[in-house]
Amino acid sequence: MIIAGEASGDLHGGKLALALKRLRPGIDIFGMGGEAMRGAGVRTLQDISALAVVGIWEVLSHLKDIKAAFNLMEETIINERPDALVLIDYPDFNLRIAARARKAGVKVVYYVSPQVWAWRRGRIKHIARVVDRMLVVFPFEEALYKEAGVNCSFVGHPLLDEEPETRPKDELARRLGLDPQRPVVGLLPGSRKKELHFHLPVMLKALSLIKEKMPDIQAIISVAPTLSAEDFKDYLKGYEDVRLIQNDFSGVMSLMDAGVVASGTATLQTALRQKPMVIIYRLSRLTYRLGRMLISVPFIGMPNLVAGSEAVPELIQHDASPERISSLILKMFYDKAYYCGIVRSLGCVRNKLGSGGASERAALEVLMEAGI
Repeated sequence: MIIAGEASGDLHGGKLALALKRLRPGIDIFGMGGEAMRGAGVRTLQDISALAVVGIWEVLSHLKDIKAAFNLMEETIINERPDALVLIDYPDFNLRIAARARKAGVKVVYYVSPQVWAWRRGRIKHIARVVDRMLVVFPFEEALYKEAGVNCSFVGHPLLDEEPETRPKDELARRLGLDPQRPVVGLLPGSRKKELHFHLPVMLKALSLIKEKMPDIQAIISVAPTLSAEDFKDYLKGYEDVRLIQNDFSGVMSLMDAGVVASGTATLQTALRQKPMVIIYRLSRLTYRLGRMLISVPFIGMPNLVAGSEAVPELIQHDASPERISSLILKMFYDKAYYCGIVRSLGCVRNKLGSGGASERAALEVLMEAGI
């Protein structure tokens, strides 16, 4: 059984499911996820479209949906008795499910750790009580868990296994109505509707400022699998020349020369392709203030955390203004040394994450824990 609650977790869950099926043909996999897991043959008893929420008020407004999903997953664990339960990120939901599964005598494997090194480090003690095996995707996480007595292995990052883009860039650009000779900026506002609310207007205002200095700039938006084109309709009034690209993240990465990317998995995906970017993140004032009290790391962007320094610029809350975003993007286009320096830094990020094969290694660990 696999439980993921967000687009990134669904992506990793889909890759894990495919690896499990390669190693154990005929294995039955079910749980909670989205398109990627369904595409990998997982029986998704609960879709995640209404569950990928962020911020205090949004969580409260979706509490009924979240509680219903929790109850369904708990009942499924008790009735289906899986050989192992794999939980992917989504900690507030999954750590509670882990406790119920442990009580029911089901083996619990946690894949893609809660970010205890960034905030609420005290959760490690709880994790040690309810998780049989922790599989981490960043090298610095393993020692932290082992020190706390958690049975933990570093398996590498599954994003390293993404297939390289092979389609000619010129052909891809023309198919989408873009001029292959003109520069392209990518806008990646996030995978949740609330993230669109906080990020997309600021990104589009920054785009207007960029166009004042670079009239030939083209803009594309990557639509996350948890969103639809309809979710963008109201925001794009007056920006009809901005291209929405669905179900083709690899194409977006190939086309864009630089990007404005909401903090999350997409920043690491962008970094692994060595595409310069500005990382941004905005929240409600209350959520931001509470978050600042709990977060204990110098950066929020995954590429910068892995690098241990500011490999790419990041702008948080009020700093993520149209003026600052546009200024940094313009510098990337006009200052070749600055652009190339970011590309080199992102190459170091990739090297620090190790080699590919994470999904296969994780699948082997899951099967070993399950005893099948």
